[in-house]
Amino acid sequence: MLVIAGLGNPGRQYAGNRHNIGFMAVDAIHRRHSFSPWSKKFKAEIAEGEIAGEKVLLIKPQTYMNLSGESVGEAMRFYKLQPSDIVAIYDELDLAPAKARIKVGGGHGGHNGVKSLDAHCGKDYRRLRLGIGHPGNKDLVHNYVLGDFAKVDQTWLEPMLDALADNLDMLVKREDSQLMNKLALAVGGKADEDKPKPAKPTGAAAPKPAGKSHIHQARNNAQPKKLPTTGPMADMLKKMFGKKED
Repeated sequence: MLVIAGLGNPGRQYAGNRHNIGFMAVDAIHRRHSFSPWSKKFKAEIAEGEIAGEKVLLIKPQTYMNLSGESVGEAMRFYKLQPSDIVAIYDELDLAPAKARIKVGGGHGGHNGVKSLDAHCGKDYRRLRLGIGHPGNKDLVHNYVLGDFAKVDQTWLEPMLDALADNLDMLVKREDSQLMNKLALAVGGKADEDKPKPAKPTGAAAPKPAGKSHIHQARNNAQPKKLPTTGPMADMLKKMFGKKED
């Protein structure tokens, strides 16, 4: 069984916040697939389904972000799961908007929802981080994450969430690199395998074309000096290299 936990804050006033992108992701998954209706359990809204032959539990903690781990931890213990059976989806300030990354374990990076998950579930769960960008000043972070996405963000937000829902089987089958490629392509980026290879160096750093070795070239460039035809040196050379007289 796989638990997919979207992090966010309950209540209509928070629904469009950047901090609620985890809720948005899980809602997109729920709309796209045949999950059960939302019900209340584990201090959360939950829905059950089956993806790629595996039972999947969607969970949206209703404890508010800072206590998310209470809800997910309760579900984890009820189903006797390990941290590796959990995927947490949440907002990431240190990733540019429209960027996504997934990893196992790591630090909480100041994210209180992740800090709570670490405390209640251990650290070795998969973390799908969806970039929301940084306001540029730490004093603005609180209002920024609790502010709604701007209209311009919809150009990447909806395509990214749709791509995640469409390719949920990859998340379930732990095909993480393939999933990251799908999300990148959905927002106009390039898949990892499509990244251009580094260009060959040009100019002074470029390798010399195949041809004569530098030694051979040096020999060719060293033109012999004109030999003397008269005088003592000429006589000596004639004795050394000249033909013997009959």
